Amino acid sequence: MGNGAWFLYLLECRDGSYYAGISTDVQARFQAHLAGKGARYTRAHPPLRVLGMRPYADRAAASRAEWQIKQLPRQHKLAWLERAGD
Repeated sequence: MGNGAWFLYLLECRDGSYYAGISTDVQARFQAHLAGKGARYTRAHPPLRVLGMRPYADRAAASRAEWQIKQLPRQHKLAWLERAGD
C-alpha cells in the first residue's frame, strides 16, 4: 500500500462509533491505533477493524476528503467512502 499515495480510512470502534483518518500505510496506522499510539480519539474508543479506505494522490486531497467525511452523519460515512470518484 505504500506507493506514495495517501489513503482516507474509516475505522469501527468498540463502542460502535467511527473514526476517519489519513495515512500512507493504513495497516501500520491501524496497528498504531490498536497499540494505543494513534489518535486521542482511538485511545478512548479502541478500534475493532478497518471498514474501508480510498486512495488520494496527495496529502492535501486526503485531508480534504477527511474533512468532508467528518461532516457527514454517521449513517452516510461508509456509503461515501465506498462511492468511487468523489
